[in-house]
Amino acid sequence: MDFSSLYRSKVMSAADAVSQIKSGSRIYLGGGAGVPIELMHAMTARADELRNVEVVHILTFADAPYAAPEMRASFRHNALFIGHNVRKAVNESRADFTPVFLSEIPDLFRPNGTLPLDAAMVSLSPPDEHGFCSFGVEVGTTKPAAEEASVIIAEVNQQMPRTLGDSFIHISRLHSIVEVDYPLPLAPQGGSSELHMKVGQHIAGMIPDGATLQMGIGSIPDAVLQNLTNHKDLGIHTELFSDGVVEMVQRGVITCRRKTLHPGKIIAGFLFGSQRLYDFVDNNPIIELHPTDYVNNPYNIMQNDNMISINSAIAVDLTGQVCADSIGPRLYSGVGGQVDFVRGAGRSKGGMPIIAFLSTAKNDTASRIVPMLAEGSGVVTTRNDVHYVATEYGVASLRGKTIRERAQALIRIAHPKFRDELTHQAKQLDYI
Repeated sequence: MDFSSLYRSKVMSAADAVSQIKSGSRIYLGGGAGVPIELMHAMTARADELRNVEVVHILTFADAPYAAPEMRASFRHNALFIGHNVRKAVNESRADFTPVFLSEIPDLFRPNGTLPLDAAMVSLSPPDEHGFCSFGVEVGTTKPAAEEASVIIAEVNQQMPRTLGDSFIHISRLHSIVEVDYPLPLAPQGGSSELHMKVGQHIAGMIPDGATLQMGIGSIPDAVLQNLTNHKDLGIHTELFSDGVVEMVQRGVITCRRKTLHPGKIIAGFLFGSQRLYDFVDNNPIIELHPTDYVNNPYNIMQNDNMISINSAIAVDLTGQVCADSIGPRLYSGVGGQVDFVRGAGRSKGGMPIIAFLSTAKNDTASRIVPMLAEGSGVVTTRNDVHYVATEYGVASLRGKTIRERAQALIRIAHPKFRDELTHQAKQLDYI
């Protein structure tokens, strides 16, 4: 078959491509740094003629014009993970939030799922000589969504890297193609503070050579990586990674040689970082991206011996309950992959799930370790799942510990100025 002719027959303008979107339909919008920006704006430009279009996506690193107050009659956003660009809309009831484990999102789009899709708008790399495009930097939930959508509307971006793994779709599956050429969204690259580095030091001291790591982006994951420069043969199996992993691969610290699942490969669902990261992953055989029902499946995660998961929290109470998605009743983010990896690492041979954060918030005026979670707070990870909690003051080991022992261990790693009050509250609650 002449793939070139087939490809050219599907190329059109963004305005023509989004004309297939109808009022009352449900649309998936590519996530992460793989947002099809021109298609998104072309869809939003039709606001006057569209009504009740549901826009579904995970965290996106782009503007969200469809979630603006003046768009409420035309578009209703359904966040599977809340980012800063839709947080205000969700908390003003102009948009919805669906709590769901990242590993279970693909099933929502499949037959008998709760979110069947009329269309998916996605961003792809240019096709190879066989007619296959890569989903590039966001495979995790976007590939499953595209596979199940009735209509696939694709941007083919000349600057989208071609990532390998279970990351491809053939042009014969695409209904419309819009050719674009613009840079992907970039993650700010900042350094870790002295306090973040202390947290990183505590965690790095727990990690053996040959371990496989799950970590996202941010100051604590960066600090952990910076403290692992003398380690050997580390591996990566994670939903998301950024530039810190590139540095460690180039230093020879991350080789993935001792992984027991996909040895020699970095496994992830999506990527977000600098242009250096996007250049590094382009057609790189060490990198494999897969959908989240594979990457985040706790059964797959646990097959990595010495699996170390590192996740954050907004607050942890003295029994070990972890709130990571809300500030009291105010919805802030989502479940993401925290529970998937906590449970997978907890069942790995030699594995360790770690919850890590700085001990205080609001310029040291509030402790993140609290007697009880604030009213309305979501418990993302239960006290039964938590093994280790790390702050700049050390690591509390909670697995197999009583409530009394947990409270005492968590108070020891709280900020010193809150320890007396936490001890008093623990006694009032009859924990100690």
